[in-house]
Amino acid sequence: MYKIFYQPEGYWFGDCMPYCEDGVFYLYHQRDTRNPGPMGEPFGWSLCTTSDFRHYQEHGTAIEHGSNDDQDQYIYAGSVYQTSQDTYTAFYTGANKIFKKKGIPSQKLMQATSHDLINWQKNGNAEQIVPQEGYDVFAWRDPFIVWNDEKEEYLLVLGARAPSDNRERTGRLVSFTSKDMNKWDFQGDFWYPGLFTMIEMPELFKIGEWWYLIVSEFSDKNKMIYRMSRSLDGPWIAPHDDAFDGRAYYAGRTATNGSNRILFGWVPTKENNDDLGNYEWGGTFVPQEIYQRPDYSLGVKPVKSVLDAFCIKTALADVHLQTIDTHKTHVLTENSSTCFTLEATVKIAAGTRGFSIFIYGNELEEAYEYRFSLNEKQLTFDKTPNWPWYQYMNKGLERPINLQNDTEYKLCIIVDDDIAVLYINGTALSVRMYQKPGTNLSAGVTDGDIELTNIVLSKLEQ
Repeated sequence: MYKIFYQPEGYWFGDCMPYCEDGVFYLYHQRDTRNPGPMGEPFGWSLCTTSDFRHYQEHGTAIEHGSNDDQDQYIYAGSVYQTSQDTYTAFYTGANKIFKKKGIPSQKLMQATSHDLINWQKNGNAEQIVPQEGYDVFAWRDPFIVWNDEKEEYLLVLGARAPSDNRERTGRLVSFTSKDMNKWDFQGDFWYPGLFTMIEMPELFKIGEWWYLIVSEFSDKNKMIYRMSRSLDGPWIAPHDDAFDGRAYYAGRTATNGSNRILFGWVPTKENNDDLGNYEWGGTFVPQEIYQRPDYSLGVKPVKSVLDAFCIKTALADVHLQTIDTHKTHVLTENSSTCFTLEATVKIAAGTRGFSIFIYGNELEEAYEYRFSLNEKQLTFDKTPNWPWYQYMNKGLERPINLQNDTEYKLCIIVDDDIAVLYINGTALSVRMYQKPGTNLSAGVTDGDIELTNIVLSKLEQ
């Protein structure tokens, strides 16, 4: 089991529908049994709560899935909204795989209500928010509701597509509006970029004067992206880096306690727990904090309470690595353990081609490598020496970076067993690591000059 990240015992964590009230985060989520594989057995919404992302209280099943004859054989994603002072409404996707095989519309929106966020009563289909003419009745899911102050109405967006070959990039968001959440009017396409076969887990939130639209792209990259606009009517602008993480972080929604906006996504497992395996649906919940940069784009950083849990701190000696047209590596510690954080200040000299952080290394310098390719302005993850080729399936494990010379950057890596997340300058990259060669933690430089100072290795209290 993981020591800091959350995965319910005996299950794998699926899509999360977070809600926050009085400083407590409610994590409505799917739990997958992996029997016989991902999404093999039906699931509903389970619930756990936390206020610090270190301690979780289990509340069991919040919304039970139906039978094989019911629309909600599986309960896919949705959202929770407070509809009155003492009433909460969940709009969720009822999905039935048997219906699809019979040609019956397999995905419909459904509703449930609660007075305490713990106990829920199902209220059947949301009859006014059914798949509309001209849309695929097998792809109608993941509703999200937000209040539009300007128009004084509720806006509901969900993922949809045209009834076409699944290879065609007809994925889009559609919208409905309502004055009272009882009568809903269809407004057509909300966002149709023509880029993806499907769009999942949409969310809208506002920071200052800017609206942000978050989605999970259903594609070979399978990552979370966002757009920004000063109006819910658009136009929606793509920032230079429109993602929060790489391929190994998916299906996140956010919730805020008023001070911090937390991203609730999961790091997928790999087939057969193998570095060479493809990614699977579901895995382990990893919280990340979203913040607004001065240019109004969004960055991500570690959740402070997660970092604070690593209270056994060891200061390591500063490192200055220099080389010309060669590679040089320095071992920071030979005993990193399997649950730790590494924090350091990084400074890069002009002309440096690249530098790396190596995790779980051994005396042969076999390790997992976070590599900063400065000429290509790219952060990647792989296994080194990666021989015999290949040792790691790393498709989608890259992030754009633009680190300036002679500028100090705070670097942070959180490692919990087979999961690692690196943060630098608002950029994150989450990964899985199954075949660990050793326990060395190292830094390296290629054709250049880097300084690592204020290096601290932190572990959990026993």
